[in-house]
Amino acid sequence: MVQLVEVSGAEDPRVDDFRDLSTADRRPDRPGGRGLVIAEGVVVVERLLDSPYPVRSLLGVRRRIDALADRLAPLDVPAYVADADVMARVVGFHLNRGVLAVADRAPEVEPERLIASARRLAVLEGVGDHENLGALFRNAAALGVDGVLLGEGCSDPLYRRSIRVSMGHVLRVPFARLGSWPEDLELLRDNGFRVAALTPRADSVALRDARLDEGRVAVLLGSEGPGLTERAIAEADLAVRIPMAGGVDSLNVATAGAIAFHAMGGA
Repeated sequence: MVQLVEVSGAEDPRVDDFRDLSTADRRPDRPGGRGLVIAEGVVVVERLLDSPYPVRSLLGVRRRIDALADRLAPLDVPAYVADADVMARVVGFHLNRGVLAVADRAPEVEPERLIASARRLAVLEGVGDHENLGALFRNAAALGVDGVLLGEGCSDPLYRRSIRVSMGHVLRVPFARLGSWPEDLELLRDNGFRVAALTPRADSVALRDARLDEGRVAVLLGSEGPGLTERAIAEADLAVRIPMAGGVDSLNVATAGAIAFHAMGGA
């Protein structure tokens, strides 16, 4: 049974996993990173409970903890109950969603395993903005993409902000990191994938003519602004563009990804 624990003071060491999230919850490759998976809000916490990430504890106001009561009942973890002021002083900011859960990371998926079991994949290069990354994962979940491969320069999908923006779908869409970039794109071809690089270049194939819904396809997306590197585009099987009205040269990467994912026909 979940253990309900009243917390009356922000200095209580039992809630240290939730402390000063605006400064301490950083990417694991930066100073101060603790590597915890942090979910915010009832919906995202529920998705964390359904994920492979083992929950350590929860912190929330009574109303939000009560809303999760049925889901929490089987868990043998503490659920710390605090008022909104104490919770804000622990976390370091006012949390409108009223509840947090922390979990340990699950073992990372090997890219070969993810590729072998998928038909539609997103492959990212240089997507360092956590909100864009979270939005890409949300779009991937909504439009039937089987997984995400992270190439060079991508930020951590399990960072708190990415999880929040994805509405928790980062926790259900499998992802793997490619160790050698862009050479590891060859793993996709070895498994029968066609790799389509999304780029606004005029000499690329229009999306409507690319037939991304045929066979095993991986769509390659680059960072906001500079887009894909020439090295990455050269490793792809074809370059694909989304036709746009005059005077507009590009889309937000998550928006472009959603359009490409829909063209893959997964949803």
